Amino acid sequence: MSRRATAARGARTIAVAGVSAAGALLLAACAPTTTTLNYDPSDGVGVSVLGADNTDLRGINLLVVSAAEGEPGNVLGALSNTSAEDATFTLQSPGAGPLVVEVPAGDTVYLNAEAGEPALIDLVTAAPGDYLDATLSVGADTKEFQLPVFDGTLPEYADYVPVEVVEVIEPSASPTE
Repeated sequence: MSRRATAARGARTIAVAGVSAAGALLLAACAPTTTTLNYDPSDGVGVSVLGADNTDLRGINLLVVSAAEGEPGNVLGALSNTSAEDATFTLQSPGAGPLVVEVPAGDTVYLNAEAGEPALIDLVTAAPGDYLDATLSVGADTKEFQLPVFDGTLPEYADYVPVEVVEVIEPSASPTE
């Protein structure tokens, strides 16, 4: 093979590599940046009260932890209000009383986190591993969704299973007559 043929082959290889690299960069520039997308980072679900495009009022990573069907449950997740006005979120499920949480304008309230708002549903009508029909409302805006139900099987949820509080009466030190 001549020097001229070898040089031409090398030039073609460099040209193809350059075009391929430029094409890859062009495609990468057109792709959306996925780290800026909202998503639920755990086992819960996200709910936008005002629809998919308007995320001013939303539930983030919502789930409920209960010992069994028919028992109370702790709601985990967060409620976010990026609007300019305070909002009252109401979470309802069949057979249970409403859970009402006030969320100030521009704020997020974490439910059952270490420094968060306690959030208890008095009756969970779905078994752990199933979904609970639920409704999240803010004023007249309402969204129905499926709330996942967990129990204490997974270690990360074991501390959130509601336990019945039993009052213990200590006997007095001296008997009374």
